[in-house]
Amino acid sequence: MTLLSGPPAARSASGAITGAVSAGVGDRAPRRPVSPERIAAGLTLLALLVLGVLAVNEVGISIPAMVQSWGNAENFMARVGGLSFPEPGDLAWLIALTVGLVLVGTLLAAVLSVPIAYLAASNTTPGNGWRAAARFVGVLTRALPDVVLAMAFVLMFSLGTLPGILAIGIHSIGMISKMFADAIEQIDEGPRLAIRAAGGSKMQEFASGILPQVLPSWVATVLHRNDINLRGSVVLGYVGVAGLGLEMSYAFKALNYGKGLGIALVIFILCVVMEIVSSMVRGAMLGQQKHTRSWIDRLIHPRLGERASDKASMSPAWAATPQTAVRRPWTAERVRNTAGVVIAVLVVIGSVIVSQINWMDFFTFWAKLPEVAAKFWPPSFGSYDASAMFTAMRDTVAIALAATVLTLLPSLILGSLAASNVAPSSGARGVARFLLVGIRGIPELILAIVLVVITGLGAQAGVIALAIGGIGLLGKLIADSFEEVDRGPERALRAVGATRLQTYTSATVPQGMQALIGHSFYMLDTNIRAATILGIVGGGGVGYYLLNASQGSRYETVTAIVLMILVTVLVVEGLAMWMRKVFR
Repeated sequence: MTLLSGPPAARSASGAITGAVSAGVGDRAPRRPVSPERIAAGLTLLALLVLGVLAVNEVGISIPAMVQSWGNAENFMARVGGLSFPEPGDLAWLIALTVGLVLVGTLLAAVLSVPIAYLAASNTTPGNGWRAAARFVGVLTRALPDVVLAMAFVLMFSLGTLPGILAIGIHSIGMISKMFADAIEQIDEGPRLAIRAAGGSKMQEFASGILPQVLPSWVATVLHRNDINLRGSVVLGYVGVAGLGLEMSYAFKALNYGKGLGIALVIFILCVVMEIVSSMVRGAMLGQQKHTRSWIDRLIHPRLGERASDKASMSPAWAATPQTAVRRPWTAERVRNTAGVVIAVLVVIGSVIVSQINWMDFFTFWAKLPEVAAKFWPPSFGSYDASAMFTAMRDTVAIALAATVLTLLPSLILGSLAASNVAPSSGARGVARFLLVGIRGIPELILAIVLVVITGLGAQAGVIALAIGGIGLLGKLIADSFEEVDRGPERALRAVGATRLQTYTSATVPQGMQALIGHSFYMLDTNIRAATILGIVGGGGVGYYLLNASQGSRYETVTAIVLMILVTVLVVEGLAMWMRKVFR
């Protein structure tokens, strides 16, 4: 490890480490050759970065032009006159309805993701064929936009929350099953192998050897996905799914901009509140992992990590014998955990009740299935020229690339400052975490609507909306990844006098590079789908054709567009898997 500058002690320590390594292999250690595959992967990354920069230039984002066009926003706000809201009772019902359908949809995805993740994980799958099939299901569900799924379900089921619940649930399987499978692959195999050696069944291996290890990570994943689904539920309102999104779409279509923006503000506040609640739950479940806790977790449970580590080193008195374990006392911790479980169950039951699901639809939609399938198949561009459609898809990819490139640097800066092992102070970390939560709370669709007002229709609004929204997500992922690196190299460098910047560049970033590359490709993957949706409100790309096709009931064209998106996402997923393998 080489330090470019810094205290003499750091430089001498670096030299000592290098010398020690050299001494172990001879007077002059041979330099490890770089594999051709690694060179190809590096050149691919560079090519994608260049294409992203060219895409940014093609979009023609101009800050001076945006400042000059600020008059459009002033005229718009003058027409709005002021924010207005639905009646308090109606607003409370819409909030409950939106939260209810999002929770039920996310839980549906979580349940369905468990068997898919089990088959997709390399250490639990019955065979490579099962693993490939499960991974394909995950990619397919991620590639299918939830708004397109909602279109199909609106045709099969009655209007209400059920199409939104199913759309959210099926679309979320892609991310949740992938995260679940990754968690299974990282377990300690000892408990599972011990259960197998004792003659336990596959179900016993899973229930007693795998589930206890992955459950906290799974809960954190589900909560994170629930936050994403809450923001995404805004879009579903444009295809008839009940809730705040539908009311907002009605308001904008009726040119009642004051009410539309008022509902948008409510959605923003609701997203931030949900993020904070999710963070509190994650902090309660993952408190023993002190370095992975967010700022709100530390604010509410400042000594949770220390208590958990202390308790882990000693067994409670009631666990001394089987007889005492049967009569486990109701300690404050047990009462708190039990109350949490009861509250969670009541929230789920309440969400199902509020959603007002018409259960008879599950028995009647089968008769409509052949008719609906015939509307979507075979795929066809219809009256659209194929070259125009491919050009629009190319524009969508360019928008996603440009937004990803614009997101990288701000996300890296904010994400680094939000990591406890990088931030110069707890105050700086708290501010960075607060900014990331605030940015994540803004649904990209709402941001795109505001930017379209300022900049006009076109790709510029879509790129800026995706770039700003991506900072919140990518910044959080980077912060969490940097906090999870091995602290040993960081402590070693600081012990010999390395500066904070040297420690960051020589220990933190190299260890987090694989995660950084993976998160960047995940951001590109997400932006491709989001760019399609933003085209619905004038953000440019293939979304414009998707909107026209859906409004004109040309569902075969919707299928053709979705297949283009699927192929593109599969290519991005393949690149991401290759990059993670090469830079491992």
